Amino acid sequence: MVTSFKESFMRFIRIAWSLFLSGLIAILPIAITIAIFNITFRLVKGWLAPIQKVNIPILSSIPHYEIILVILFILAVGAILQIFILRSLINYLETVIMRIPLVRPVYGGVKQLVDAFSSQDKVTFKQVVMLEFPIEGVYSIGFLTGEMPQALTPNHMIKYYNVFIPTTPNPTTGYFVLVPENKIKVTHLNRQEAMALIISGGIICPDRFIEHK
Repeated sequence: MVTSFKESFMRFIRIAWSLFLSGLIAILPIAITIAIFNITFRLVKGWLAPIQKVNIPILSSIPHYEIILVILFILAVGAILQIFILRSLINYLETVIMRIPLVRPVYGGVKQLVDAFSSQDKVTFKQVVMLEFPIEGVYSIGFLTGEMPQALTPNHMIKYYNVFIPTTPNPTTGYFVLVPENKIKVTHLNRQEAMALIISGGIICPDRFIEHK
């Protein structure tokens, strides 16, 4: 009798644990997504807190009006840049920033990375490729940045290409490698998909490559 009760109790525990895990796995992605958005929202609110000190009667009754103001400001800057009014001013400010010793490498690297993955930039990172790196038989994802001039290649009879291989999870650092044409495999990934795959360490895979059953 005691043995039967114990077995029934253990079976109940196993079923309950299995149900708990199933529910947790189902809820966890949603909960984490909500938490990330909540943290991001609070962080942005903290950054924009000084704007709340500016008393604007018309907007003060609107919840989170400072975020709306910043979005409108960014849209306005984008619209003005499209008609090239502030382009020269922005270029001048960038020139000043690039002259600051400690700021120059950080700003320059971040700007190049952002430009490379923006929808407007079609040249910097031409294709997402795959190559054997760091050892034979192990493949890494990289970005084809251009063809190396023959005068700088180790073998003038072979075409060599410049490839940047970002590191995980920080893609602003990586490796620049010179690869012969026959060692490069072009992938079907776009730049945004490749970046998400690299930053997440392979966890975030584009849906179009996943077989849905």
